[in-house]
Amino acid sequence: MDDSARRRRGKTRDISELSHEEQLQYARGIVTRQLAMMDRSRAQLAAALARRGVPDAVAEQVVRQFEEAGLVDDAHFAAAIARTRFSEKQLSRRAIAAELRRKGVADEFVEAAVAQITPDEEAAAAITLAEKKLRSESGDWEGVVRRVYGLLARRGFSASQSSHAIREASKRIDESEKADTGVIDDLD
Repeated sequence: MDDSARRRRGKTRDISELSHEEQLQYARGIVTRQLAMMDRSRAQLAAALARRGVPDAVAEQVVRQFEEAGLVDDAHFAAAIARTRFSEKQLSRRAIAAELRRKGVADEFVEAAVAQITPDEEAAAAITLAEKKLRSESGDWEGVVRRVYGLLARRGFSASQSSHAIREASKRIDESEKADTGVIDDLD
């Protein structure tokens, strides 16, 4: 069994027993495997190294090397997370910012990332999400509205954003149903 297999099984000598170069190599391996799975923030990589007992100085050196090589970039990471969470999960800017902060991204990068999403885009996403949910739900109207409020709240939308989205989605649905049935309002 080689050293890397023993390490994975936890049957290796203490990392403090390794030479500095071996510690660097061990830490690079951890970071490489972490980044092979998905992009990570600087803080996530530092935490992964700390969990595996890598000394802080070695961890800092390795993460800095990966940053200098362009493989770790918190600004890019935050922007990518913001774009995907907004477009794929319809999360609000507030929810995206909270997720990025949990991942250890610095506030300056968080603010820049969520600034990509305009308030109008955020409102439109909330309306679209509310409309989709209102159309798919059945039962008493109050119960449906409560479930839609809950969905929007879980996605990070405020109460006022949720209320506005539900009102606008309801209007769209009413207009669509009128158009489908051929009902025309008075033209007076």
